[in-house]
Amino acid sequence: MEALIPVINKLQDVFNTVGADIIQLPQIAVVGTQSSGKSSVLESLVGKDLLPRGTGIVTRRPLILQLVHVDPEDRRKTCEENDPNAWKNGRLYKGVDGEEWGKFLHTKHKIYTNFDEIRQEIENETERISGNNKGISDEPIQLKIFSPHVVNLTLVDLPGITKVPVGDQPKDIELQIRELILKYISNPNCIILAVTAANTDMATSEALKVAREVDPDGRRTLAVVTKLDLMDAGTDAMDVLMGRVIPVKLGLIGVVNRSQLDINNKKNVADSIRDEHAFLQKKYPSLAARNGTKYLARTLNRLLMHHIRDCLPELKTRINVLAAQYQSLLSSYGEPVEDMSSTLLQLITKFATEYCNTIEGTAKYIETTELCGGARICYIFHETFGRTLESVDSLGGLTTIDVLTAIRNATGPRPALFVPEVSFELLVKRQVKRLEEPSLRCVELVHEEMQRIIQHCSNYSTQELLRFPKLHDAIVEVVTSLLRKRLPVTNEMVHNLVAIELAYINTKHPDFADACGLMNNNIEEQRRNRMRELPSAVPRDKMAGGAQGEQEGGTGTWRGMLKKGEEGQGEDKMKAQSPQKGHAVNLLDVRVPVARKLSAREQRDCEVIERLIKSYFLIVRKNIQDSVPKAVMQFLVNHVKDSLQSELVGQLYKPALLEDLLTESEDMAQRRNEAADMLKALQKASQVIAEIRETHLW
Repeated sequence: MEALIPVINKLQDVFNTVGADIIQLPQIAVVGTQSSGKSSVLESLVGKDLLPRGTGIVTRRPLILQLVHVDPEDRRKTCEENDPNAWKNGRLYKGVDGEEWGKFLHTKHKIYTNFDEIRQEIENETERISGNNKGISDEPIQLKIFSPHVVNLTLVDLPGITKVPVGDQPKDIELQIRELILKYISNPNCIILAVTAANTDMATSEALKVAREVDPDGRRTLAVVTKLDLMDAGTDAMDVLMGRVIPVKLGLIGVVNRSQLDINNKKNVADSIRDEHAFLQKKYPSLAARNGTKYLARTLNRLLMHHIRDCLPELKTRINVLAAQYQSLLSSYGEPVEDMSSTLLQLITKFATEYCNTIEGTAKYIETTELCGGARICYIFHETFGRTLESVDSLGGLTTIDVLTAIRNATGPRPALFVPEVSFELLVKRQVKRLEEPSLRCVELVHEEMQRIIQHCSNYSTQELLRFPKLHDAIVEVVTSLLRKRLPVTNEMVHNLVAIELAYINTKHPDFADACGLMNNNIEEQRRNRMRELPSAVPRDKMAGGAQGEQEGGTGTWRGMLKKGEEGQGEDKMKAQSPQKGHAVNLLDVRVPVARKLSAREQRDCEVIERLIKSYFLIVRKNIQDSVPKAVMQFLVNHVKDSLQSELVGQLYKPALLEDLLTESEDMAQRRNEAADMLKALQKASQVIAEIRETHLW
């Protein structure tokens, strides 16, 4: 089971190499306020002075400290694992005691045997990222310490909790530090080491307060009480160390740190631990065996091993799932291009196929949340266009006065006996012309949808195109140009369909027969009405001879109709004076009527024309509703489908364009490299975990 902590250290190295934070590894995070003794606790665990010292906030970046226990006889093997050329180049890792050394992740294989240099490197690396204005950063520094005097541990030293910004610290320094601490201790695989000074009230401990926010039951919190030797005279920490004040599930351990005077006098850690043991034996003899730095180190080692054992099954599963996800992601990015000609032809063919499949409704990545492709074109034909045509009123924009005016204009200077067909033809053409605008709008909507299909294929169907932005833009341009060229052709065809209907008004159309019969019946009815208006005393064979007298006497048909017309005129009509013998009539004095009530005959004539227009308009609308979608499919949709691939190949498949079109975007290349590095790290992590045997866990 001792092998579990080195395994986690290896995993930490693997994922820190790629800068990933997707795996929450078991570790111990040290939390405490400034000057609570965090650094002294860590140095006691290491046995060396290696952390920066000073006033105010000193720890401004998380320090991941991995303690690796090495036996003297295994030192050569450990050296070669970390630096393959170390032994043969004579670099024996000998520090002050001849057997301790450190190594930073960011300096690769550089070895530090002087712990003063390690402290200086921590300061330099902190300022490199966080600057020298007391700001903080969440990018960790990773340090490994190899020594026979340490136990296997992984510790994370976090910035001390502060309340008031001092000097040139940012105003929100408290919030920044709090968020950074919560980022680490919120990890459910993290053991929280809450450090609190004994000469302060435990009930006001900021470290325990923050720990309780993410671990309310205290199941993964271990409390450390520092500065036991600095308590007021007459007081002790017996109740605190016994857990009577603040109960913590993992326990509570007291330690004695070096004072600032001891640090200034270069008192080494070994002497400090010896003095700590003597103090505990004297002050707390019954609790001495369960407190102190050595007991803390062993406890942390034991807790971490058991914690790793509990987290290992879930960690295995998580790594395997992520490996599968990154393998799929890497596959979607594609392999680096080797054969440009083949790759270009494949991409063009795939795009053309997906474009056509989207229209046909057989595309792999068809939308499920909204209509797209061919389904949307069908909706435009039968819903949008169909309903628009049905909403066009057959008599819209046509008033009764317009109809009457057309009838009069069609008769010229001669009064008509019957309704002239020319008036019907003029009016019905005017109404049929109104169908042209919605028909052209239908073409425009289909054109817009086929333009949208290009983007749909680029985003969902052919992810490979995103690798090559120039090829993507070129394909979009070719397809857009093809659609643009077909638009006027299709518009012209639709225009011709309406023009064909206008060119010949087919009054012999089978569906128009009933309407013609209606008109004939009305005309016959008008003739019979006029016959009834003739005087019964006048024989039919003398009608023609008596016409002059009828007109002069005002009792004939035309005079009667004229009187009916005069009676129907309103106030605006100027009555014409009957010419008298010896007087001339000035025609300029006779005003044209503006508005009047229609006579019975005029009313009947207008109704006949309106019924004929409505009947014929419905026939033409039905034809247009059927023929326009067919024309759009033939001249736009099907033509683009049939010629798309040949157009793309002809425009783009040229040797001179290959290298330029297949230039990969920097963003895509970077993402593929990152995915490849992460996949490699996950595979290596899986191998590391696979080396653990179940027997090692017990």
